Amino acid sequence: MPAPERRPTLTAVAELAGVSIATASKVLNRHDVAPATRERVEAAVAQLGYRAPGERRPEVRRTVEFLVDKLDSPYAMEVLRGVTLAAEDADADVAVSRLSRGGGARPTPPATWTRRLVAARRTGAIVVTAQVTETTYAAIARARLPVVVIDPLHLTTPELVSVGSTNWSGGRTATEHLLGLGHTRIAMIGGPEVSISAVARVDGYRSACQRAGVPVDPALVRHVAFDHDAARQTADELLRLPDPPTAVVASSDAQALGVLEAARLLGLAVPRDLSVVGYDDTYVAAWTNPPLTCVHQPLDDIGRVALRTVLAMASGREPDSHHIELATSLVVRDSTAPPSR
Repeated sequence: MPAPERRPTLTAVAELAGVSIATASKVLNRHDVAPATRERVEAAVAQLGYRAPGERRPEVRRTVEFLVDKLDSPYAMEVLRGVTLAAEDADADVAVSRLSRGGGARPTPPATWTRRLVAARRTGAIVVTAQVTETTYAAIARARLPVVVIDPLHLTTPELVSVGSTNWSGGRTATEHLLGLGHTRIAMIGGPEVSISAVARVDGYRSACQRAGVPVDPALVRHVAFDHDAARQTADELLRLPDPPTAVVASSDAQALGVLEAARLLGLAVPRDLSVVGYDDTYVAAWTNPPLTCVHQPLDDIGRVALRTVLAMASGREPDSHHIELATSLVVRDSTAPPSR
């Protein structure tokens, strides 16, 4: 006959949190203690499943935390839509929080947000477009928290579970579309070089050019942030070159909007004077003037897959793959046309 499972003790909580038994007791009795100390004790309570004598185990609904760097990102909001719909189907809840503090300038240390999620008894977490370092992964492993990263900036460990799309194929498809229209001076505005998805999109661009026998001019390949302002400034520089591009592939819709703005300020008409291809196909792409030709990422499906994967991991099942890629496609609208020169 197996021995009965030992119930976690207050002593075990105190040892795990690195505090005295008296301090652990103060936290449990809602007395004043330093916030950082309270956080460590609450995380230890959640990790050990400690209950005070006579306390009944509360019924806890499955709740997945959605951690994002920017709450105003159309990309993140479309992923969140898929996460939320999948959670409704699974009778689970979703909580949303930011990965940064104080207006977004300071990233929250991984150990802090993992402790907070454990203390809140989250079922797991979905992290969007974050750089997951070895330190981050170590914090996740210590917390024994199921985590899925969507489109990670950088993968430092093969054990990390991520969901994304076929970025190399997307970059190649966008470039092939422009080559097929007759463009040979094609600029590529990639994302940050630390981003594996950005590098894959640029590699796809290079592959398409090489296959078509079109030399890649290093002056036309840039790496900047995935945002409007950085792309606008870069596009302005590109369009002022002695031999400017007749087409631009952007690595995000936000970047493409920056390219459209730069063209407008220089008096260039899209697509008569410049063709532009965006990347993501968020809801804003169809609202631009002209509507934006885009590489479509199935962001809704990416969110759904991420949520289902987290819940499966929480129930003890191994993911089918540690890196899940969904197919991209091209949506042709009115921002691309044959070159006029």
